[in-house]
Amino acid sequence: MIGIASDHAGYALKQYVKTYLTETGEVFKDYGCDSEESCDYPDYAHALAYGLEKGECDLGIAICGSGEGISMTLNKHQHIRAALVWKPEISHLSRQHNNANVLVMPGRFITNEEARQIMQEFLKTPFEGGRHERRIEKIPLKAQKNNG
Repeated sequence: MIGIASDHAGYALKQYVKTYLTETGEVFKDYGCDSEESCDYPDYAHALAYGLEKGECDLGIAICGSGEGISMTLNKHQHIRAALVWKPEISHLSRQHNNANVLVMPGRFITNEEARQIMQEFLKTPFEGGRHERRIEKIPLKAQKNNG
């Protein structure tokens, strides 16, 4: 299951993402938004992140105008590794080396065709593991002891 989310600036590309996922037989859940009416990206980023945390979906795709705001919000969640991607090669490496679990795309800066290529790479590329595993394990913040 793939969770998808966008704000108003990413809505049009999200509609294309839904078409692409349907055509490729992927099952998805849409966490909003539902129109191009102005809205706040954190509302939908948090909904997607909570869906991933609860196991409602395995991967996510998120879109806002630049991709930055929705990515920053998603990455506030401890076990989310959202990768802002604008080229297929970056999509490939975000999965292979970083085990990204959310693909973030900049809706105002890429075409549908570029998005298709980016999604193909993201969805087909496995995590390589090995030396990358220890790096992934260092990403979440750990509680620190107060020595004071």
